[in-house]
Amino acid sequence: LVEELEHVLAAEEEADRRLKTCRFMEEASRRLKLPQVAKATAMVFFHRFYAKHSFQEHDRFEVAVASLVLAAKVEESPKKLDKVILECVNLKNSSSQSGRLSAQQHQKGGSKSPSPISPHSSSVPSSNADGGIDPKGEEFAKLKERILLLERIHLHTIGFDLFIEHPYKFIVEHVKALTIGRKVTYKPNSTAFATTKNLSSTQLVSKMGNDMMQYSVNFANDALYTSLCLQFGPQSIATACLFMACYFTDIQPINGPDDWMELLGHPNLEILVSICDQLLDSLDRKKGGHVDRPSNLRTMLEER
Repeated sequence: LVEELEHVLAAEEEADRRLKTCRFMEEASRRLKLPQVAKATAMVFFHRFYAKHSFQEHDRFEVAVASLVLAAKVEESPKKLDKVILECVNLKNSSSQSGRLSAQQHQKGGSKSPSPISPHSSSVPSSNADGGIDPKGEEFAKLKERILLLERIHLHTIGFDLFIEHPYKFIVEHVKALTIGRKVTYKPNSTAFATTKNLSSTQLVSKMGNDMMQYSVNFANDALYTSLCLQFGPQSIATACLFMACYFTDIQPINGPDDWMELLGHPNLEILVSICDQLLDSLDRKKGGHVDRPSNLRTMLEER
């Protein structure tokens, strides 16, 4: 029982580390003006790295930076290494400072607002008086060497397999097939159904397509914060994201819920349930457990 409890706690801690570091990478990608696909590829590289290495063996901050550098090259949006390091160090230092201020406020009875982007790794490069790191200093040179070394370790870890396929294109294909074929509609008596009564057929199809696309892509982005990319292929993740999107937007097959599995291409039930459960767990972590979870998700899918 003790060993089982320790295993659960270790899994929770690892999931938390992945989540926090991916938040950091997302903000770093925004500052570096990386395209969405480069950010997504960097996160997949990060997850693949720690599938074969322990979090105690390599510093998460440095692995995250190396992942961003490599992904930017792979997705044909390369950035100068010095710029990437400087932006990431400045971001981490500002996140750490924000975290310390939040902790002080909490101790004084104020509201606790932990930084959403600090990866909380073991080492934080020291900053100069301006809050940054001296790009001509010895510490910067050593950090740069470690990032370059980690980039090479990355390549060996993933077996030089640089082609990353993401769920997004499969989501687009799914949504087009469902909307153009007029295979879905809003649930009768739902709020969404009531607000679309005066729309033309074309407008209705357009709105459903936009709703499904927006929510599906959001779920696919949430999946990047988890190890789902290590467990399942992008097409399975896309199918689960689409199903979850329809659930939360009150969209169902035109002939009723019994047609769901056929419209989704008869996916493996266990895989679909597992992905949906993990997506909901990730949302719980991000939103502090305030997600409206479908308690009967497995039963609902099994019935379909």
